[in-house]
Amino acid sequence: MAISDDDLNHLRRCVQLAGEALDDGDEPFGSILVDEAGSVRFEDRNRVKDGDATRHPEFAIARWAVEHLTPQQRARATVYTSGEHCPMCAAGHAWVGLGRIVYATSSAQLSGWLTEWDAPPAPVAPLPITTVAPAIDVDGPAPELTEPMKALYAAKFAHV
Repeated sequence: MAISDDDLNHLRRCVQLAGEALDDGDEPFGSILVDEAGSVRFEDRNRVKDGDATRHPEFAIARWAVEHLTPQQRARATVYTSGEHCPMCAAGHAWVGLGRIVYATSSAQLSGWLTEWDAPPAPVAPLPITTVAPAIDVDGPAPELTEPMKALYAAKFAHV
């Protein structure tokens, strides 16, 4: 499935959340959960700055979804995110039975930029979501959001 105008609008909100995370001194990642009817049910941003590296917004979405949605609702929901899920988040997404994922920038893009900036690589392999969770429908990256996300990443990681 191609990325639609509605998808881009949701991804733009994820970029805003990533900016909020950066403004709070955190890594710039943001995600939202949208139900089958198109309503935003949950949103979050990265919260790893205090030492808990598992506080990714995609993982928070998986936890929230289990507590608040039926298995059928989870399967019909879409997760939008500023950056492609890491392996931990992709696994969490699959284990709780969430539906489609749409992301603005890929793990491969971020890895390339980190190398370009001589920044340390992520502590886990930058595997594509479909390698970790092959049954999930995934769309991304969104070329329209490459530059805004690269700028947010650069603000956090290019000075390391």
